[in-house]
Amino acid sequence: MPKKRNDIRHTVVLVLLVIPLSSFGQTNASLRGVVTLTGKATPLHGVTVRIVELGRAVITDEKGAYEFPQVPPDTYTVLARMDGFQDVGTTVAVEAGSIATADFQLRLLGVREQITVTASGREEVALQSFQTVTILDSVQLVGKSHSSIGEVLENQSGVAKRSFGPGSSRPVIRGFDGDRVMILQDGLRTGTVSSQSGDHGEPIDALSLERLEVVKGPATLLYGSNAIGGVVNALTGHDHPHPGLRGRVTGIGGAANAQGGGNAGFEYGVGNWLVWGGGGGQRTGDYNTPIGKIQNSKTRVRNGSGGFGWFTDRTFFSLGYGYDDGRYGVPFASQFEVEEEAGGGEAEEEQIDLKYRKHKVPIQFGFRNLESFVDGFRLSLKYTDWHHEELEGDLVTTVFDNRQFVYRGVFEQQRSASLSGSFGFEGSRRNFETQGAEALSPPVDQNGFAVFGLEEVDLQRVRLQFGGRLEHNRYDPQELKPRTFTGFSGAAGVFVPLWEGGVFVTNYTRSYRTPALEELYNNGPHIGNLTFEIGDHDLTRELGDGIEFSLRHSSSRVRGEANLYYYNLQDFVFLAPTGEIEDGLIEAEYSQADSRFLGGELGLDLGVHPNFWINLGLDVVDAQLKESNTPLPRIPPLRGRVGFEAQYKGFRIKPELLLANSQEDLFPTETRTAGYALWNLSVSYTVVQQHLVHIFSLNAFNLGNRLYRNHLSFIKDLAPEIGRGVRFGYTTRFF
Repeated sequence: MPKKRNDIRHTVVLVLLVIPLSSFGQTNASLRGVVTLTGKATPLHGVTVRIVELGRAVITDEKGAYEFPQVPPDTYTVLARMDGFQDVGTTVAVEAGSIATADFQLRLLGVREQITVTASGREEVALQSFQTVTILDSVQLVGKSHSSIGEVLENQSGVAKRSFGPGSSRPVIRGFDGDRVMILQDGLRTGTVSSQSGDHGEPIDALSLERLEVVKGPATLLYGSNAIGGVVNALTGHDHPHPGLRGRVTGIGGAANAQGGGNAGFEYGVGNWLVWGGGGGQRTGDYNTPIGKIQNSKTRVRNGSGGFGWFTDRTFFSLGYGYDDGRYGVPFASQFEVEEEAGGGEAEEEQIDLKYRKHKVPIQFGFRNLESFVDGFRLSLKYTDWHHEELEGDLVTTVFDNRQFVYRGVFEQQRSASLSGSFGFEGSRRNFETQGAEALSPPVDQNGFAVFGLEEVDLQRVRLQFGGRLEHNRYDPQELKPRTFTGFSGAAGVFVPLWEGGVFVTNYTRSYRTPALEELYNNGPHIGNLTFEIGDHDLTRELGDGIEFSLRHSSSRVRGEANLYYYNLQDFVFLAPTGEIEDGLIEAEYSQADSRFLGGELGLDLGVHPNFWINLGLDVVDAQLKESNTPLPRIPPLRGRVGFEAQYKGFRIKPELLLANSQEDLFPTETRTAGYALWNLSVSYTVVQQHLVHIFSLNAFNLGNRLYRNHLSFIKDLAPEIGRGVRFGYTTRFF
């Protein structure tokens, strides 16, 4: 990058960093209370109580008591949460010099009020978010645990999975796939190459997470130009101190794919210090279907992590290290490999596996509760070293290396009477290199830098949100001309309370996306995408205009959300088949044309009784190239969900019927996928003690042993989805 541009970038960063972080104020106000178990008045130790607007959290003591000292006068949303229980929240007015009180009684699992940190970059109640968000907590993740994140999120509203077998599945949000969906861990990019190929997975172990958040719709302002479909953020916690030892132990086992695994972790706090560690793994064998086993669909994942942090009311610092490795089979890939090498003749097939490992080092530090214009600042740094090998038997045929350093600084403004918000900067440096049979692109260095801001105006009867992001990306490929892209994304939203518990939200987004590395530079046979790919290093940027309408309601007996969206994308990048066959694969060129995405989601939970809820859901998306009205590939069909949830004391049962329509809207290289109906059942039993929570779970899936196929699978015509099976889980939390 030219020296002048580097000087400008460094100047921007320095200007942001020297914004005053002082003028500390004092207040004598405090907030305190007690948390007990509903119906028993049993004090609950280890409950996290959080002031949402301040991002502050404390843990209840042996008597179930908590206290926040030095709370600035204002009105706050206060939430109490603990795994195995329903989140409870209330609004508290804190006056200067006073002691405010908020007591909570927690019920066992039910319909929940949850906090998102991903939608706006700060903590807020999901119902109050401008963007649509889905949250899975650690208890729900035990029942949905798989070896890849696409399997975990399959069938969530608006989310489907793209796969080349179980080990490679990746989430598709509202029909957007690959580089248009960003996967994060604790707010930073994971450093993998899962977006580049259908057989590359995103191996995040769900058992190691505190929660998983999915933001649907463009999130380009906060997270980058390749988040126009949405963001998945895997959160591990470790963000506030507590005295003593807390931890978890989880084990799972299942039929239909011989699944087994477990994970354990701990946190230990002394004063302002917190130390943590954990690790585990999972294995699955070849999975069963109604027509037999799918050979070479096995998976194995292992992970470990640790770190320490220092946290006070005003400053914090943390340093961690994580390691992941694994291996999974790529079913039927050897069949396409044989066709490519032998031109359809006789040849010996070798099973094709993918073996990977990842090192990551995250660092965070910053300031908070400064009581000046800038109320807080967080700087996050992360280095990731990803390496994977594609194997034919024991022979290494292709090697991928992806080394990435990312940094992100966010300034939080102090809330005024009506204005709040944040602004910041973000950058990355990536070194990508591949060698071997599928070395489709030259070595490439990629550098990016962005500045962004998001502001909110609260006018009591209506809330307004607006923001923008200016982003610069540069590719430096070996022996090819470099490309640079600079563009602006902007958004505006309106949030209108309609009645008690009811709101209407509308958002408009102008998005800018830089073409991905593989779209610019790939050239050669690519088994992972079942095409002979021809990139175009002269591709231009993608521009999008999106509008979304959302109607939400939350009360003691009714919870519902209806979303309708429309995205118009100029110069949409896609693989266009040329009609030729090259090396036994369909030849396809990365091309550009205007496209549009139209769809919606509907979710409704009806409380017939406090312990009996009816659950309904629906989602649909239609995506086409505008000029030719050609449907885009791998778009999920119309889907519906019908079920109920019943609870008696610690026992909970949730049967569900999943329905999918046939997919008749087909890209020229696709085949039709039939509709299907699946019966699933989840059962759990929770045992609560003052210092322990035990949760026993059973999840039975495809109870009718239905033969069905996932339209988004690259091998759907060869490999149906998993047949009848059951998964058992046990988790304990100690505190």
